[in-house]
Amino acid sequence: MPEDSTEEIDFNELNKKAISQPLITHMYTADPSAHVFNGKIYIYPSHDIDAGIPFNDNGDHFGMEDYHVISMDSIDSDAVDNGVALHLKDVAWAERQMWAPDAAHKDGKYYLFFPAKNKEGIFQIGVAVGDSPIGPFVAQPKPISGSYSIDPAVFEDEDGSYYMYFGGIWGGQLQKFRNNIYDENNELPKPDEPALLPLVAKLTDDLLEFSEDVKEVQILDEHGNLLLEGDNERRFFEASWLHKYNGKYYFSYSTGDTHFICYAIGDSPYGPFTYSGRILNPVVGWTSHHSICEVEGKWYLFYHDSSLSKGVTHLRSVKVAEITYNEDGSIVTLDPYK
Repeated sequence: MPEDSTEEIDFNELNKKAISQPLITHMYTADPSAHVFNGKIYIYPSHDIDAGIPFNDNGDHFGMEDYHVISMDSIDSDAVDNGVALHLKDVAWAERQMWAPDAAHKDGKYYLFFPAKNKEGIFQIGVAVGDSPIGPFVAQPKPISGSYSIDPAVFEDEDGSYYMYFGGIWGGQLQKFRNNIYDENNELPKPDEPALLPLVAKLTDDLLEFSEDVKEVQILDEHGNLLLEGDNERRFFEASWLHKYNGKYYFSYSTGDTHFICYAIGDSPYGPFTYSGRILNPVVGWTSHHSICEVEGKWYLFYHDSSLSKGVTHLRSVKVAEITYNEDGSIVTLDPYK
């Protein structure tokens, strides 16, 4: 639901119709990346605050400055806020806007991946390391070499390889890059040209750097052609996520200005992925951002909306709902409000 539609909403009625309620209500959280580590659920969200900046297309009103880790003993148990895991002041290279993070686990260490703007106002992606899934995390002194834009999502494949997916247009600055090179003069393609694509790079064994050049992730239509920029109900905007189901790789993402969470299916972590449908219809608030996690044999969509803040687009709340698959592997689309 777009920003300008919230004035007509009865939020008491909307919350009664919602398929799930906020996991945390004492603060605002968004962009949840969920994982099961050691049999327990850990959610790595953004921490929304009111930065006092008016709404604009660059996302300057999203002024987040720290991360809290949310934990749950089971999908039905209370969600626990474990306090500040990493703060902007403890990241030497970062200046502002700690947006959507993700996390990974390897060999007893936990890794928090996060975007932030550097001293030049350009988004890069950093990594911080800790001994516990709830932190505290200690940031590396520099961002990942070759990283840019926003929304890191790290996928661990069955062979022990780790891949990072990232990128986001508009405020995420992806439109300013071509062939991994920044140019302020670059803008979005024309509507009849292929849309900008999300990015992927395999990580080094220590999960601190890219082990290869950043590559584009192709999202194709039913005819095998790249989605076009004008196809903004299907084309990539931000919020990459990858999960694996029945041997297939599912790449999911947000369409941004049309507010859908969509997915595409492929046979390799690099793609190409063929557009396959919608996972989540629009929520209240401008943004939509998610993760997908298997918990005790069932699959869950972690997402957010702005119902708790009565439609304030930068004050969001993390939620969770079960997703199901059809026999052909397609995902049943969720309506966030009954």
